[in-house]
Amino acid sequence: MLNIAVRAARRAGSIINRAALDGEALVVKAKRANDFVTQVDRAAEEAIIEIVRKAYPEHGFLAEESGASSPEAEYRWIIDPIDGTTNFIHGFPQYAVSIGIEHRRALAHAVVYDPVKNELFTASKGRGAFLNDRRVRVSKCARLQEALVGTGFPFKEVGRLRLYTRQLERFMQGAAGVRRAGAASLDLAYVACGRLDAFWELGLAPWDMAAGALLIQEAGGLVGDLGGESGYMESGDICAATPKIFPAVLEALR
Repeated sequence: MLNIAVRAARRAGSIINRAALDGEALVVKAKRANDFVTQVDRAAEEAIIEIVRKAYPEHGFLAEESGASSPEAEYRWIIDPIDGTTNFIHGFPQYAVSIGIEHRRALAHAVVYDPVKNELFTASKGRGAFLNDRRVRVSKCARLQEALVGTGFPFKEVGRLRLYTRQLERFMQGAAGVRRAGAASLDLAYVACGRLDAFWELGLAPWDMAAGALLIQEAGGLVGDLGGESGYMESGDICAATPKIFPAVLEALR
């Protein structure tokens, strides 16, 4: 199943790279304020679903562009064909294909593929996390003051901007640095491989988080909502960090 997910992610990545290299005229549509979709998003998602359906016709989907199907299915594929579409539109090279697979609503497999750098992050429940077939672990960071923290602006929930700016202020004062690159799945993958020590964001969708959350857990990190509980897929608010600084990150978010 993970191999099928990898094949699907690479196929989507080739569609994305071809569009980027060809200088294809993008047809950009606004789904809502600051949230966009292109014909490349749709083509990449269709390619992923086609590959999966051929292998597993009975499986269900929760995909960013086409929505949910077969909600009663034992397996569900949670798909973001281009996480970081705004970056992609502008040629800013930070976007990824994200595929998470749930078995009876528990995360079982994960793929995050960066087609720009050709970096493939994979994980299966209980089997560890990998970057291009090399085992990865979260960093050994033990103090928030030494942590590089990733984040994303709550552009879909501007009503919570005041809360977010207070949180951002805490991390700017208490951490070694804060980064905002614009693709949550890659930020989570970077926590898994130790490039970031922590990450938080408000108002994400399940397809932004599913694969990255499993990557971090399999790399030895902790993931939760803003209270440290397991409801992040429902609330859309996520916090992830190395085990030693996770409590301090939660405290800063409070």
